[in-house]
Amino acid sequence: MFDASAQPITMQRSSGRAYVSLGPRGIIDLAQSGSARVMLPRVTAGLPEIVFLNTSGGLASGDSLEFAVELRPGTRALATTQTAERAYRAEQAPARAAVRLKVAEGAWLHWLPQETILFDGARLCRRTEIDLAEGAGCMLLEMIVLGRLAMGEQLARLTLGDRRVVRRAGRLVHHDALMLDDDALNRLDGASMLGGARAMATLAVIAPQAPDLLARARDVLDEPGVTSAASAPPGRLVVRLLGGDGWPLRRQLNRLLCSLRADPLPRIWQV
Repeated sequence: MFDASAQPITMQRSSGRAYVSLGPRGIIDLAQSGSARVMLPRVTAGLPEIVFLNTSGGLASGDSLEFAVELRPGTRALATTQTAERAYRAEQAPARAAVRLKVAEGAWLHWLPQETILFDGARLCRRTEIDLAEGAGCMLLEMIVLGRLAMGEQLARLTLGDRRVVRRAGRLVHHDALMLDDDALNRLDGASMLGGARAMATLAVIAPQAPDLLARARDVLDEPGVTSAASAPPGRLVVRLLGGDGWPLRRQLNRLLCSLRADPLPRIWQV
């Protein structure tokens, strides 16, 4: 007699990679495989837009996902995601995500993905790497939501390793890392942690003129329910934000981005 309980359980994993290369006259190369997709919607105003999509619907144990962009000299573009990324419970190996961005001389990239929502028991390792040539610049956003407040979700278990590394001509110019585990999650109400916040974001501008934006950034950091701070180390502007939920944080980010950028927000963001 066949005993189903004696058979090993093999979980289905998703894997995907999407890559796009743009020049001043448009697309140069595009490749996509597995669950990763990339779209280039027609834009009538503002920067050319690159929209990435994970067709698996989220990241679970053992999944892997990679998005990559290369901008040729003199190219300006915006890259984002079609919707919020979701990291689900992972009982075994963590999900792994990678973002690799290469910006050539005189080019500028706005990397403005939508938020990542972490569910209880999620295990996610993510690394964002940006290689800037001399004379290149970038704007880098990351927003994380610890469960959906409207759904009454509470997180008790979590493993998150999230790292952002920016190099210019091979030299490290920006390194931002966040680590959360079960112990840290249970101490998030402490003043040394997140002060009870359920949503967090970091916006960084990497360019020689970035510190000149500090006053403009601070002028709009006034959303109720959101705690924000901005600093301007040499060659950078860094803004950190904490909110009780994702919606007020998004409203604050929208105003901040409109203040710092001359171009419209990504069309996919506009709801």
